Amino acid sequence: MTEVDLIKYPLNQAYITDCIFNNMHLINIEMYSSTICSSSFVFANLENADFYKADVSYANFTNANLQNTRFAKSDCIETIFNSANLSDAKLVAALFDNADFRNANLQHADVSESTFENVLLKGAKLTGVRGLEEAFIKSINIGTPEQPNILIGGEARKWLEVMSN
Repeated sequence: MTEVDLIKYPLNQAYITDCIFNNMHLINIEMYSSTICSSSFVFANLENADFYKADVSYANFTNANLQNTRFAKSDCIETIFNSANLSDAKLVAALFDNADFRNANLQHADVSESTFENVLLKGAKLTGVRGLEEAFIKSINIGTPEQPNILIGGEARKWLEVMSN
C-alpha cells in the first residue's frame, strides 16, 4: 500500500489485513468499522485518523503519530503501540488485551470505559490521561515481557492514577 495515495479513497468498512502502511501520511484518514488486522503502520502519520469500531488486532503502530486519533470501540488485541504518539487520542470503550504501549505518549488520552488486560506500559507517558475512573482495569504490566511486573485490579488502577497526575 505504500505506493498508493490512499487519501483519495474511502477506507471505512474496508477489509484490509496484513498490509504495509509504513511511513505513509494518512492524516484524517477514515478507517472506521474496518478490519485491518496484522497490518503495519510503523512511522506512519495518522494524526486525526478515525478507527472507530475497527479491528486493529495484531497491527503494529510502532513510532506512529496517532495524535488526536479515535480508537473508540475498537478491538486492539496484541496491538503494538510501542513509542507511538497517542496524545489527545480518544480510546473510549476500546478493548486493549495484551496491547503494547511501552514508551508510548498517552498524555491527555481519554480511556473512558476501555478494558485493559495484560497491557504493557513500561516507559509510557500517562500525564493527564482521562477516564480512568470509568475504565475497566483488569491487569497491566509495568515491567517487560521478559521480566513482567503485573499489577491487578485496584493496584493497577492506583498506579495508573498516580502516573496520570
